[in-house]
Amino acid sequence: MSEQFIPVTLDGDIVRLEPLTTAHVPALAQASRGARATPSYATVPDPETVADYVRHNLERAATGTYLPFAQVEAGTGRVLGHTAYLTPRPLPDGRLLAVEIGSSWLAPDVRGTAVNTSSKLLLFTHAFEVWQVARVDVKTDVRNSAARAGIRSIGARFEGILRNWQPSLADGEEGRPRDTAMFSVVAAEWPEVREHLLARIAEKQAGRS
Repeated sequence: MSEQFIPVTLDGDIVRLEPLTTAHVPALAQASRGARATPSYATVPDPETVADYVRHNLERAATGTYLPFAQVEAGTGRVLGHTAYLTPRPLPDGRLLAVEIGSSWLAPDVRGTAVNTSSKLLLFTHAFEVWQVARVDVKTDVRNSAARAGIRSIGARFEGILRNWQPSLADGEEGRPRDTAMFSVVAAEWPEVREHLLARIAEKQAGRS
């Protein structure tokens, strides 16, 4: 269990990350319409399964190893999707050495906007500047080319393929292992990545990306 994994709201100009609660279920159900990709390599709910999805994520959060958020549009309060910190790796003194960002999905109509980049900026900033981690992991199914491109676009560095790394999340592959593409940002890279994220946000807001 991580002492740092306590609910916290992360506020930005474009998106606000709110600690996930059951109160988010109706709005997440709306956001999830059409959010599942085909084929699906990640756990993304549909409107009928959002309540179970939230319940499961709150059960994970109770273990102290998962910190889920609802992604909320700052200007309107509209719930846009979900993201989380997970896989905390503490040092012997309890401080966090590393953490993962994942379980992220957005409503289809805000993909490709500044929302995802803004959300990642909030998550990376909190991890590096508040928790002072040495490393942030981001990973995906090796077959998920769209996710791999998206991870590269936020400035994370590709480290390689971890074979049979975790259970597959793809439909129909329950109980099978999957190969995972691993990316990371380390503390020494954070200032450059931060500037890169800010520049991408500005470009997307200006309609240049």
